Amino acid sequence: MSSDPPGFELPLRLFMAFRMIIDELHAELARQGHPDVRPMHGFVMQAVGPHGTTAVDLGRTLGVSKQAAGKTIDTLERLGYVERSTDPADSRRKIVKLTPHGIDALVKSAAIFDDLRRTWSHTLGEDRLRALEQDLRTMTPPDFFRLDIPGWFGGL
Repeated sequence: MSSDPPGFELPLRLFMAFRMIIDELHAELARQGHPDVRPMHGFVMQAVGPHGTTAVDLGRTLGVSKQAAGKTIDTLERLGYVERSTDPADSRRKIVKLTPHGIDALVKSAAIFDDLRRTWSHTLGEDRLRALEQDLRTMTPPDFFRLDIPGWFGGL
């Protein structure tokens, strides 16, 4: 009889850790003035980036259709996180850009993630956390900052 945990436990524990971090992030974001931001919105705002993007490019980056991307843009625009403007290089194209409110949400998210990492470091110890992070780097591709998770999960 093996004392090894079943194989399915590892991905579930990794996902549970991810979920806990994201839930804590969003609870703190709500306290700091961003109660309407949802987990998928963070992927979208990261994909919009500092220079903006089009709905077509956003959909491609997120791995979803242009229509799904457009629907999320509508929601974020209504909430004040992004705005649409005409592309100066091509008046037929609309560029989606982050508003100051959207930038504020991302800046606060980064600081909250740092705080959450400090909490993990305090609980696990810095050496163990660094070892965990290094082990995850070893086991995952170097291009970890992929934004196509919405499409992978089945769309927005």
